[in-house]
Amino acid sequence: MPKPPPAAPAPLPVLQADCANCFALCCVALPFAKSADFAVNKPAGTPCKNLRQDFRCGIHTGLRDKGFQGCTVFDCFGAGQQVSQVTFGGRDWRAHPAAAGTMFTVFPVMRNLHELLFYLTEALTRPAARPLQADLRAALADTTQWTAATPETLAEFDITPLRQEVNTLLLKTSELVRAEVAGRKKNHRGADLMGARLPAADLRGANLRGAYLIAADLSGADLRTADLIGADFRDTDLRGADLRGALFLTQPQLNAARGNAETRIPASLTRPAHWLP
Repeated sequence: MPKPPPAAPAPLPVLQADCANCFALCCVALPFAKSADFAVNKPAGTPCKNLRQDFRCGIHTGLRDKGFQGCTVFDCFGAGQQVSQVTFGGRDWRAHPAAAGTMFTVFPVMRNLHELLFYLTEALTRPAARPLQADLRAALADTTQWTAATPETLAEFDITPLRQEVNTLLLKTSELVRAEVAGRKKNHRGADLMGARLPAADLRGANLRGAYLIAADLSGADLRTADLIGADFRDTDLRGADLRGALFLTQPQLNAARGNAETRIPASLTRPAHWLP
């Protein structure tokens, strides 16, 4: 695993977005293309046309109605405030234009680091992964240390080797956790399940890593302890589904899906506002 620059131990960053302490980096640094998710094209490094001078979105309450559904799905895992308040010490890109380019380069790197921290933190909560505790804690410490690196270091950082090392640990965690589910588990890793009809399917302990579940019907499905890392839930029907204990489920995945009051989700995640009653 790549070793971070030597420094005092860094505290674990907050892994939930705090937009009030971010300089709207997701609205500027990232590109988006005109599609079902975005009403217009926007290149990386260019502020969204809806961004106000106070770094707030001018159409925040009507994003979905105005064709910006993609904005409601995105989550930075807390990388925005980390870059804004820690990496750049509260300097914003408008007041300090010379730093803007580096800030916009660092943001997606930090977002990837925070996503890895999110997964590692969850892995450490799984009793079945106890044999991996030492390795998981070491990976957590090293990844955390990278989040405290200088802007220049982060801008040049190749996260690929670190992601591969962490993914190996997450795979081992998944195998240990899913092994506790009795019986033969379904393996749909990377499968094309777009539009698939799987209502009330028993997917306990299934491997759905990287599966394409766009517009699939998983209403009433049992997804407890299924590995969902990287699964594409855009427009997936999760009404009445049980996702309690699902492995590596993220808020963006829930935000991209359709659910209702009967959809059961992990206590650590939030029920999306656009879901049905």
